[in-house]
Parts: sequence; C-alpha cells; structure tokens
Amino acid sequence: MSKGKILVVDDDRLVLATLSYGLTQAGFEVIDADNGDDAILLAREHRPELALLDIRMEGLTGFDVAAYLREFLQTPFMFLSAFADEATVAKVKELGAVAYLVKPLDISQIVPAVEAAFARSAPAPAPAAAAAASPSELPTLLDPTAMAVGVLMHRYSLPRDEALSRLMSLAAADGHSLPEQARRIVDAVELLARPGQR
Repeated sequence: MSKGKILVVDDDRLVLATLSYGLTQAGFEVIDADNGDDAILLAREHRPELALLDIRMEGLTGFDVAAYLREFLQTPFMFLSAFADEATVAKVKELGAVAYLVKPLDISQIVPAVEAAFARSAPAPAPAAAAAASPSELPTLLDPTAMAVGVLMHRYSLPRDEALSRLMSLAAADGHSLPEQARRIVDAVELLARPGQR
C-alpha cells in the first residue's frame, strides 16, 4: 500500500530520477515533472497529497507552481533548493511551505522530511497542530515530533501510529518529554547526515 502520493518537480533530470526512485523505494506513489507547466497539469490530473518543488526552473518557477497548488488545489508543498538567501527564505515563508530543504541533499535526509510532512498534514489533535505551526519558525524547522515519527517510520518501516507509539515508549523509558525525545532523535539524524560522516 502506498504511503501517499507525491508530486516531484525538478528541471535537473538526474536529481528528478534520484528523488523519484528514492521516494518510490520508500513506499510513496511518485508523479514527476521537469518543468512548472507539466507540474500544474499533473497536479490537476492526479491530485497529489504533497509536492516537492525545485525553486529555480526555466519558465514557471517552483514558487509559481506552489502558489497555484495553494490557491486552487490546497496541496501542501515543500521546497528543495540550492539557494538559502534571505529573499528566497522570505518567499518560502510567505507561501507557507511545510519544509525548505537546502541542496545538496541525500535521499536518506529527504525521505524522513517527506514522511514528517505527511504526518503534519494528516488530521491531528488541534492543540498539537497549533503548537507545531508557529509562523515565526523557519519552515526548515519541522515540528520535531513529526520529524522523529518520520525517521522511525522510515528506519523501521512502521505505519505512522506505530512509529508515534514507539517514540512515546522511548520517551517514557528515557524519562524525557515527547518533544525532548523527538529533538534528540532529529539531532542524532542530523549529526549522522553531516558531510564526511561514514
């Protein structure tokens, strides 16, 4: 069973193929496009649950596609870009992306971020959702609990609810609060993903 339908858009065919393959292997149904026009047509036809968008492309940019997805399809989206300048980050926040990932990225970093985005877009208890979506936070800083659930789902091939209960058990066993335990897991993943780590 598919974990969810995701639209992947990047004008670099190698990046697109790598992302599509990695996300398919992780259990997602992937629709891919190498330009903004095709991305919008495919989104209208297939109604993905999440879009992963490169920002700088010929013709329609990732920002153009995101604005369309938000306005007409209410599809959540995350950006993947080699650029992290202030103007780009400001536009990302203005559009309301669920995450902003800076290239170069390994598929092992992208899959947990995608799973966390799916976890966040799923219906959640209202107080937790309100706490997770503080507008002052940079979108890169995904809710650590959702991020940790995504990591556990990927690492142990668990459904979302089982990954969450495993996280709760770990927190209880270690005597930490749920957000604190989640932050520890996310920190550990980020440490392992640093360049030069083997």
